[in-house]
Amino acid sequence: MSAKAFRFLVYKSVRTKLTRFDISRSYSSNVSLLQHLQSRIKADGPITVAEYMKQVLVNPAMGYYINKDVFGTKGDFITSPEISQMFGELVGIWFVNEWMQIGSPSSLQVVELGPGRGTMADDMLRVFSKFPQMRESVTLHLVEVSPTLADIQQRKLTETAGSGSISSDTISGPFDSNETHCYKSCKSKYGPEIFWYRALSDVPRNKISGFIAHEFFDALPIHKFQRTQHGWREVLVDFDFKKGSLSFVLSPTPTAATMAYLKMSETDKRNHIEVSPEAGVVIQELADRIHSDGGFALIADYGHSGDKTDTFRGFKNHKLHDVLVEPGSADLTADVDFSYLTKMAGKNVQISGPVTQKEFLHNMGIMVRLQMLLQNATLETQKDLISGYKVLTNPDQMGERFKFLAMLQHRGLGYNPAGFTPLQGN
Repeated sequence: MSAKAFRFLVYKSVRTKLTRFDISRSYSSNVSLLQHLQSRIKADGPITVAEYMKQVLVNPAMGYYINKDVFGTKGDFITSPEISQMFGELVGIWFVNEWMQIGSPSSLQVVELGPGRGTMADDMLRVFSKFPQMRESVTLHLVEVSPTLADIQQRKLTETAGSGSISSDTISGPFDSNETHCYKSCKSKYGPEIFWYRALSDVPRNKISGFIAHEFFDALPIHKFQRTQHGWREVLVDFDFKKGSLSFVLSPTPTAATMAYLKMSETDKRNHIEVSPEAGVVIQELADRIHSDGGFALIADYGHSGDKTDTFRGFKNHKLHDVLVEPGSADLTADVDFSYLTKMAGKNVQISGPVTQKEFLHNMGIMVRLQMLLQNATLETQKDLISGYKVLTNPDQMGERFKFLAMLQHRGLGYNPAGFTPLQGN
């Protein structure tokens, strides 16, 4: 996730004037973060949901993402790259194809936003290693705010399978190279160098880049708005000092955020709206880099096309978790509004999609890859491969919920890139 300051207006109000509409919750752990929130609210009044998410997820001392490994079967949720190697491999093939489409440049920055445990980056680098010219062209740039996850990523990307040894030494900043803003650097086991950054803005400019953002935008802070008989009001987070717990409240009047971010069409009949200004900032920066410096971007996340309402939720131990209970102990997330991303990207880049994950993976040839892997696999591995394929593509699991969107330089091609058009022969 990006650690740079979230660019939104924070509404402050006198707590006693707010209208309550949700029951309070009780707490049992993570009291230090709860006390921090309590003190903040006591001093300044209720906070926006966006500010609450920021504190819960990336607070430098107590944030959910900062000091622990939250991914995989032992974490609170599992992502597509952890389910099957085929996911990262096909994303890697997409990058190879786009690199070739832009003339196979001798230098390509592959930039991943929120790399998790480094699993997808590892699968992608393995694919790149099969194309010698691309392997020599690529450097990997990881935007990661968590030092714990950065260490996990480094081990994944440098440790030789079975040996337990790191293939190269870490170089700590400051650096004399162009990557002056990175806080860590090393060489991967596949050859390309790796650099770590705390924000997208730290990644070098004026270089052709391919961006990948998988389950990145869903974790960016959102503002929540609710339609009332008096008009739109912002949902805020308050602290009930009698009950010692957090609760949602409504602002008594439109907030600065309501006026700045809530742009409704007359045909939109939703009663709840979620807006992520930070998502707009990030997508605009990606679009500007692609337009000015060259390259492409692939975004994969669960989301919708501007038709969903209340999607804000928490996950803990792979189960839904109340977002206001034990802050800092669970992941907070909201569905990505792809129509908003498309709008904020502007007219200087070509947008393709969104298409469902099922469509994208089938268009990229997942069935062909599955058959290849099954040929030399043990019976147990075959079962795992088939199970992973079903989870990734089944409409009732990840196949329909997850969407892919591509952003390219305008090329006047008149057709969509790979993955966004049916595979020849399908």
